[in-house]
Amino acid sequence: MGCKIEEFQQEQMKRMKAVQDSMDVLNGKWKISIISSICCYGKRRFSDILNDVEGISNRMLSKELKELEINQLIKRTILDTHPITVQYELTEHGNTLQTIITNLSDWGVVHRKKVVGK
Repeated sequence: MGCKIEEFQQEQMKRMKAVQDSMDVLNGKWKISIISSICCYGKRRFSDILNDVEGISNRMLSKELKELEINQLIKRTILDTHPITVQYELTEHGNTLQTIITNLSDWGVVHRKKVVGK
């Protein structure tokens, strides 16, 4: 009987660690909004994301995009245009966040109605 409890506790600790790992990658005020912008529209230019994410500065957007790229959630492509255009899109790994973004959005709509009434 004691083994089953220990196994359950170990499994719960693994799940809590996985949540913490996820939060470490997606932490901060802006990353979810940036990912959401790219999820909704597909490929986005820097200026498009800047317009989508209300309140973010150029510098902060640049920093967050670099971190998302390092974590292999987005891909940065430089297009051969004049002037040069930079485009961002979700990687295959980043696309695994689509369901989470949709669920978060759905929850946000319900929560807003509950708290604000709209």
